[in-house]
Amino acid sequence: MSDFRVHPSAVVDDNVKIGTGTSVWHFSHIQSGAVIGEGCTLGQNVNIGNNVTVGNFCKIQNNVSVYEGVTLEDHVFCGPSMVFTNILLPKCKYPQRGSEFYSKTLVKEGASIGANATIVCGITIGKNSLIGAGAVVTKDVPDFALITGNPGRLKGWVSEAGERLEFDKEGNAFCKKSKKGYILYDGIVKEIQN
Repeated sequence: MSDFRVHPSAVVDDNVKIGTGTSVWHFSHIQSGAVIGEGCTLGQNVNIGNNVTVGNFCKIQNNVSVYEGVTLEDHVFCGPSMVFTNILLPKCKYPQRGSEFYSKTLVKEGASIGANATIVCGITIGKNSLIGAGAVVTKDVPDFALITGNPGRLKGWVSEAGERLEFDKEGNAFCKKSKKGYILYDGIVKEIQN
């Protein structure tokens, strides 16, 4: 008996690791070499590409494909129908197959990506950042950044809990939800360690 749950309509290829407490829902496909962490939820029609690593406690909503070359750290949220890419110049006449062609994308711990957002490959999405619904992200995202629009632009800063941070004149902010303090200095937000 397995310690994870896979719906009968889902396909799990050989050479896949799935962590304890993870649920894989209807019509999803996990390809060979993928590693899925503990306590994850993969919604309906999710595709996890070859050799992809998904951290612990991630939530991947319906209709998301996590292609080879993408890595999700722990506690990453992928909203419904958001899109990852893995090739910068896709051409059908000149196919680019295999990991040597794929640009690497890293989504750091606690990042949340809204519904229908597009993440262009070869970038890093910062820790605890928040990508708004429908945003098109073409460059690296700093930790705790709020990104919206097309192309995605920095619109502010959020806490680990996703609450908007309002900094005082000294560059300090406090989030009541996470009960954590933050400092903004030289365009970088960091959590204040007690």
